[in-house]
Amino acid sequence: MTDSTRYRLTITSAGAVVMQGWWPDLAAAERKFRSWIGSYSGIPEAKIVLTERGDFGDDQILKQWPDDQA
Repeated sequence: MTDSTRYRLTITSAGAVVMQGWWPDLAAAERKFRSWIGSYSGIPEAKIVLTERGDFGDDQILKQWPDDQA
């Protein structure tokens, strides 16, 4: 069975969560990541992060935009 919440995208602005979404597979999440950059990069202080949920609740950052942010 597929875990529909394995990959999460989060958009923040000035540290506040603006929007989140979850996807079951990496390919779909990566497509949405690129789409969100195009759609939401104009939000002031926007940060978009793609994470994978670990088996023990430890999320791993896979990609982030802009990529110079921690």
